[in-house]
Formats: sequence, structure tokens, C-alpha cells
Amino acid sequence: MAKRENIEYAIVDIETTGGYASGSGITEIAILIHDGKRVVQRFEQLLDPQMPIPLHIQALTGIDDLMVAGCPTFADVSEEVYELLSNRVFVAHNVNFDYSFIRHHLTEAGLEWSANKLCTVRMSRKIRPGLRSYSLGRLCDALKLPIENRHRAGGDAEATAILFGKLLEWDDQNIINEMLKARSAEQRLPPNLPKKYFDDLPNRPGVYYFRNRQGKAIYIGKAVNVKKRVASHFTGNTPNPQRQHFLRDIYSITYEICGTELMAFLLECIEIKRLWPLYNRALKRFEAKFALYSYEDQNGYMRLAVGKKMKQQSCLQSYNRAVDAVSQLNTLIHDFDLDRKLCVFGLQHHPYQLNIIQKKDAPSCSVDIHNERVMQAIASLQKSEDCYVIIDKGRNEDEKSCIWVEDGQFHSMGYISTETDLRDPEDIRDSLSRYPTNHYMMQLIQSFAMKHPWKVKSRSDFS
Repeated sequence: MAKRENIEYAIVDIETTGGYASGSGITEIAILIHDGKRVVQRFEQLLDPQMPIPLHIQALTGIDDLMVAGCPTFADVSEEVYELLSNRVFVAHNVNFDYSFIRHHLTEAGLEWSANKLCTVRMSRKIRPGLRSYSLGRLCDALKLPIENRHRAGGDAEATAILFGKLLEWDDQNIINEMLKARSAEQRLPPNLPKKYFDDLPNRPGVYYFRNRQGKAIYIGKAVNVKKRVASHFTGNTPNPQRQHFLRDIYSITYEICGTELMAFLLECIEIKRLWPLYNRALKRFEAKFALYSYEDQNGYMRLAVGKKMKQQSCLQSYNRAVDAVSQLNTLIHDFDLDRKLCVFGLQHHPYQLNIIQKKDAPSCSVDIHNERVMQAIASLQKSEDCYVIIDKGRNEDEKSCIWVEDGQFHSMGYISTETDLRDPEDIRDSLSRYPTNHYMMQLIQSFAMKHPWKVKSRSDFS
């Protein structure tokens, strides 16, 4: 990175029709070129967003549809904007908002652009910590800096430039240079998240919690490497409203270290169900979508069928994915020599349909033999739902992780000392934390147990 005295900065502010780039237009833009000592060039322009300006935006900014009628569009000024921003550090108050808009609309105009960024919110938090608010207006009031023509691009850009100049003067700890270093976390962290929270994250398996200003968990995730996974949330410039709101709501991060990825998976499920975070959507509902059924047809043959999971019908097993249900049925066909013609794979059919066997589809064996094989297959499924324990590595060398399954359901989990005598299963179970279960969690456990049978101890293994 060049020395700071050789850097020029483009201080940017925009007014828009909405909160996210891909669905909103820019109504006004101001760019001030700062050489590190003073503003040396100004650009300010009203723009036709090519869409109606919402009334609440008109009330906030004073910019209405009549004011922008006949003004150039962003595409019309895109070349000039590109030239002003090129080879300069992009500076804004809550920089990711302005940056995402500018980058999106330059891309729409056929211009590929990216830049190093500085956020005056983050800079102010580091250089002038402890203030009650870091919004532009309140920050300027607290620091006794002039600000005029609020919520217009020119006025807010001028205020940001004055603030930026003061921060350059007050930066006696070389904070800004550190923020400008290549690959610096400061380049990508949300505006309200102090860097210490990111620095403290472990490079280990665990569960992490993004928390809002009040300390409430708004997103819970799991990872093999917590720090790496958290960093991935802050890369890219996706211009959608959910991402913009999500990043602005993050004020702190906490975490829980786990011994294994499976423990992290399960804890994530438990915590999402317990805390119901605002931005978790995929795992808020754990209902299985597919199932394996058994029924008897008109000819007395017991059928196994894959179908959609129905709450009013009992099933042998349930699954998140159709491919898992089909795979299980194929395994039973192979292991118990079942007649494939007597198994139903069609998900579109009701599982309790009555099948009439045509002569050309005659089964390869008698009713009694076939039904005995099906009963053995069903018994094998039920047997696999016995009590077992998964023993794996812990959070340190002095402990092991332990996941307890009882009667085919996740029962409890926790950590036990490496010195624990594994001969008494009841003592182990009583030392673990009891948790609610659901189908998704059992699918995770069963999948792991199938792939790592040497880590599974059944009840008969205890002696």
C-alpha cells in the first residue's frame, strides 16, 4: 500500500429511491476528491432514477419526481463517475451502502470497478470511541463539526469530508493506514462491528452468534473454522436489502467452541430453535418432506413405497430429501432380495394406493416369502433405531464429545473426561445435557454414524 500522503480519496454520498442497489435508483450523487489535506475537486449532480421516488424519500431528501425530470441518468454520467473514482480510496459514511450502489450501477453501465474502502463510521469508532451515536448528524454535533443541507448528497458529502479531515488529523496511532492495508479485515467488516470481535474468533469448529445493538442474537451459524466462516459473511457486495439490513444490524459476535463439526451442527439447530434469530430462515423449520411407507395391496403383498411425508399417516422413516428416501429403499431391495416390481418409487402417488398386479408383472416369489423378506427389512430399520452413542474428539485433549441416541431419537450430548469409564452407559447418559430432537438432527446423526461406524458404540458394546 502506498504511503498515506500519496493517496487521494473520493468522498462519496448518494441519495436513492430505496435501500438496496438492485431494486433502487440513484437520485443524486456527490463526489469530493480529497488529497489528504483538503478537497481539491467537486462533482455534484441530480439524476433521473428512471422510477418513481417514494413519498417518504421525497419527504426525507426534498427531491421529488419534478426535480429529476430531464436530469441525466446514472448511465449518462457513469464515465465521469468512473474516472473520478478510479485509483482513489472510496470513502463514505457507512461505506458498504454507497459502495454497493455505485458498483452495481457502474456494472449496469458496462464498467467494471472496485476500490479500497474507508468507512467514516468505523474510523470514528476507533479514533473517537465512546460516543453515544455514530450517525453522521449526531456525530458532527458531538464533535462540533458544521453540517448543512442534511440528506442531500452535496451537504452530507461536505460534512463527511470535514469529518474525514479531522479524523486524519486525530489519527496519532496510524489506525487509518492499518485499515487501508491489503486484506485488512477493516475493509470488509460491517460498520457497527468493532474489529476486536472478529480478531477474537477461533479457527476451530463451533457455533457463532451475530448480535444486534441490544445483544439479541439475530443470526446463528456453525462452522468447521468459525473465523473463516464469519469472514465469508462480509465478502462480496451483494446489492439486496436483506444483506444491507443484516450487516447494519451486527454490533457484536459471540461464539461457542465445539469438539467436532457434528456437535456444531446439532448445537446450531438447538440454538436456532431456542432463540429464533431474525435472519435465520433455512433451519427454522425442520419438517421432513419425504417418507418410506409400508402397506398391503389387494393381492396380499406388503409394499414398500417412497412418498411425500403426510402428517396424518404413520411411516417407517422420514427424510429431508427424496434422494435419501429412494437410496434407503434401494438398499433394502438389495439387502433383502425384495422384488423391485413390488416397491413404489413414484413420489406423485399416494402411498396407500391399491395396486392390482397384472400377469406380466407377476412377482418373482410367493406372498409368504415376499412378506417375510419385507418384515425382515422393516425389522432392520427398527433395529437401527436402538440406543447408541457417538464418541469423538473433544474441545481439548482431556475430553471426548459424546452424542447419545435412545429409541431412535437424539437424546443428549456433551463432553466427558478421557478418564471416564465407558462401561456404565447410564452414568454417561446422566452426565450429558438433554436436548429436544427433530428429524433434521437425527438425519445428521444417522448420516454421520453410517460414514464413521468406528465412532459408534451400541448398548451391547458397553461391558
